[in-house]
Amino acid sequence: MALQLTVPTPLEYFAALVQSDDGFPLLEAAASIAQDEYPGLDVQQLLDEMDHLLARLKRRLGPDTPALERLRVLNQFFFGDLGFGGNVNNYYAPENSYLNAVLHTRRGIPISLGVLWLELAQGVGLQVRGVAFPGHFMVKALLPGGQVLMDPFTGQSLSREELSERLMPFRRGAESQGLDDVPLGLYLQAAQPREIIARMLRNLKEVHRASQDWPRLVAVQDRLIVLLPEAWVEWRDRGLALAECGHVAQAVKDLETYLARAEDGLDLDTIAERVSALRRAL
Repeated sequence: MALQLTVPTPLEYFAALVQSDDGFPLLEAAASIAQDEYPGLDVQQLLDEMDHLLARLKRRLGPDTPALERLRVLNQFFFGDLGFGGNVNNYYAPENSYLNAVLHTRRGIPISLGVLWLELAQGVGLQVRGVAFPGHFMVKALLPGGQVLMDPFTGQSLSREELSERLMPFRRGAESQGLDDVPLGLYLQAAQPREIIARMLRNLKEVHRASQDWPRLVAVQDRLIVLLPEAWVEWRDRGLALAECGHVAQAVKDLETYLARAEDGLDLDTIAERVSALRRAL
């Protein structure tokens, strides 16, 4: 009897990648997001391309190159020689979140550029982390003399004063809500790989919601729920997107899940009314 091998769907592949936080494959998971837009995308080919870039970078370094010099050479290679940088002309294009497109155009947003930079930095032995800074993803390198915070959109390092200045709008917003001020250091903590993928997906979520591209939004929500199965607001948002697509029964199921689980949700009454209206449409 011949064996029948089934190829996993893009969502099943993504689910396998993100099922555990142990050895979480950040680059591969981030690259796989683009399979919703490019179904024929070969993620392994992208990984091989990154390996090729890493091999080129390593040829510029010796076995005893100090960490600070490795960082300088990396930044010259990534931002200078390869020409990676921010897509200032079309910041909200969804392609900025697809690593295959970013590799091709050399243009992206902070988090997609940051993921590629982190992969190369780790490949040359640097201790680096992503930083979930409000409104703008950052990266940091931990060096013997201290840490360097960088903006992957520009390649520039940032002083504490510059970081504090960037935080001012968020701090003013917190003050207006009566919240206590948060020390700068708490904003500079390392982001875990799962958090980075969630932020990438939520960027796409906002792009698709702004353009009212409901089918693409549902695909992003599918991934967010696989990634964060107890983030009940994602069930709500998928339900609302499904309703816009006309998939009423599925929408009701997701919205009822939200109502049952999100006990402290501020919009429970509104969502309950929406569910009642959808049920009448069944």
